[in-house]
Amino acid sequence: MSVERMWERTLEFIMNEALWISIGTALLKILLILVLMAIVVKIGKSTIERVMILRSKTPIGYTERRQNTLIKLLQNGLTYIVYFAGILAILSTVNINVAGLLAGAGIAGLAIGFGAQSLVKDIITGFFIIFEDQFAVGDTVMINQSNGTVQEIGLRTTKIKTYTGELHIIPNGNISEVINYSIFNSLIMVDVSVAYESDVDEVERLINEFLDTTLEKYPELVARPDLLGVQALGASDVVMRISAETLPMNHFKVGRMLRRDIKRFLDEHNIEIPYQKMVVFEQKGGGKANAGQ
Repeated sequence: MSVERMWERTLEFIMNEALWISIGTALLKILLILVLMAIVVKIGKSTIERVMILRSKTPIGYTERRQNTLIKLLQNGLTYIVYFAGILAILSTVNINVAGLLAGAGIAGLAIGFGAQSLVKDIITGFFIIFEDQFAVGDTVMINQSNGTVQEIGLRTTKIKTYTGELHIIPNGNISEVINYSIFNSLIMVDVSVAYESDVDEVERLINEFLDTTLEKYPELVARPDLLGVQALGASDVVMRISAETLPMNHFKVGRMLRRDIKRFLDEHNIEIPYQKMVVFEQKGGGKANAGQ
């Protein structure tokens, strides 16, 4: 083919009015699809947020943490669906056989699915964890053998930070048991030991006097602690037990403060906290000494 002939065909192709009209029409359609995608995503996200906010105001509304999680999850799901539909529409605009493409993708997806069953299990489990509000970011939980604070919840993995700083990344499909310590109030038992020489009635009166002041001192308390009475008679002490209800996961802190302040209070009122004593008897005549506790 001569150069002149190639040049004529090229000019004929470039000057083809119908070609440029079809290209312009396709570009216009693609632009319109992109604009519609953006509008649908924006309106859809706003609608989801408003619906969830209205839902939270009903008597059986969601908690704030669950509401925020569901809003983000639904908004992301809407975005993925709209983008997928938009891509299919664009492919149809440029005369690509979408039906054949979907059929091929379905066969490939089926093959991949057999090899990614654990991934599918992780995603399904993660969805139900979020939907059922089993735990949320910031909760203190025990998942399997990992005990700590939830740092992140995803559809595939959950991240737990332990008290010593390790970060456990757990596939959601492997979560078989969850203990959530952050939903209900916590209970702490504080044992106070006093000497047998102490007047039990007086000790109970003093402890109750101290407990009357605790609500002002410890904002973590839900109610005034209760003195349950004598818990045990030890070898050298009488054990008094105190029960206190605190806000979730504040029982360790409140227990430490109660022990410290009760010790100070009993010292001020000359109530002895017992401790082991060693008494040594020395026999006359150089015999061996006997020791007793």
